Amino acid sequence: MSKRIQIIVTSHTTLGLSGKATGVWADELAVAYNFFVDKGFEVGIASPAGGNVRFDPSSVTSTGGNGPEVERFLADPLAQRLAHETMPIAAVDVQACDAVYFPGGHGAMWDLPNDPDVMHVVETVFATNKVIAAVCHGSAGLVSARRPDGKSILWGKRVNGFTDEEESAAGLSDVVPFRLETRMRELGGRFEKAPNWQAYAVQDGMLITGQNPRSSVLVAQKVVDALQAN
Repeated sequence: MSKRIQIIVTSHTTLGLSGKATGVWADELAVAYNFFVDKGFEVGIASPAGGNVRFDPSSVTSTGGNGPEVERFLADPLAQRLAHETMPIAAVDVQACDAVYFPGGHGAMWDLPNDPDVMHVVETVFATNKVIAAVCHGSAGLVSARRPDGKSILWGKRVNGFTDEEESAAGLSDVVPFRLETRMRELGGRFEKAPNWQAYAVQDGMLITGQNPRSSVLVAQKVVDALQAN
């Protein structure tokens, strides 16, 4: 029986008080989804609100030219069905998941940290020593989960995510509800990073985190390697 990877995406669509739209960064979902499917894994997609994936409009267009991975995802009937009918996170069978993967997009900064179902999934997967992975702002899905002793699951772990410098370069440091690198450090994470916009990912046990959209394939490869080794 093939192993199952549960992808969890944001449902949030508004970039703070800026009036601009946000959501899931398409490449971070598409690259990993395609990679997992190609390796023979069963993949599901869930979100806090359920229903249609809300893509950040800066990451996908309806007129093409999105890059090969996103174009493939948009043309794949199964991928599109999963993307248009995401399961509410509350309905996810956590025990049936072998790994959880959080793609980013700025929307993740608003709903994932505060969603009790996200916290439940991450804490359950962590407690059973299964793979937890995130890339870019997807690491926001990890910041509320706790170990049984009350410490963050990030405590003492080598971690990565969208850096404070990258957030500043994007001009959104004063828009996001918190700075992800700073929060992960405050929670006891041993934050590692590469220069801005460079592909980078770290693994500490079954916890895998990547820095930015260019890191998606590195994270996906580490997830597959961990599942195949386990």
